[in-house]
Amino acid sequence: MRRGILLTLFFSITLALTGCATPSHDNDQSWYFSVVAPQHYKVWVEHLEFEKSGTRHWRMPMGNVECCWKGPNGPLGTGGRMSPFPNIIGIQWFSFAEQKFYQRLIELPENLPDLMSRKVEEKTSTGTSMGPRDQLVIGLAPGGEIVLWIMNQPGSEIEVARMQANPIKGDASWYKTRTQSYLKENDDYLKQHGIPTTGW
Repeated sequence: MRRGILLTLFFSITLALTGCATPSHDNDQSWYFSVVAPQHYKVWVEHLEFEKSGTRHWRMPMGNVECCWKGPNGPLGTGGRMSPFPNIIGIQWFSFAEQKFYQRLIELPENLPDLMSRKVEEKTSTGTSMGPRDQLVIGLAPGGEIVLWIMNQPGSEIEVARMQANPIKGDASWYKTRTQSYLKENDDYLKQHGIPTTGW
């Protein structure tokens, strides 16, 4: 609860600074997001909040996130729709591999909606067409590294931002049962490969 209050406080401070001055980028375009983590490095997203300053603030339930960072199915994971397009994202998560909590307030680049609106080729079962990179992918890696991509389908992704989250205090025992289940599946892999905190 205390950490949730802290995240809300971050939003309040940012809103006080930005007010209603954020320019509008909204049109008829639909926007989507997903949250991903590297294979074997599962996380639990405790809080995910979006804000368009002066317009709307909303929360999205997430919970377990473990796929997909790279490969034919990634980066792509669980997510939903963003309406309107936010200028601020707040995220807080627990890393099962590290037994650590992280938090970050993300200010999205002002030109991001314009960049995502540019149409690129996308492949379908009937051929190819042109479409916007309408999905924002939020990647959460060990060490608290956050990577943002935009895409319309796996293979079209481009990285638009990379940043470091802040470690915060928390009680890892809250996740004792889930951690036991996680280690049952991934302990051998972690012993062999460790927990890389760079190079993602």
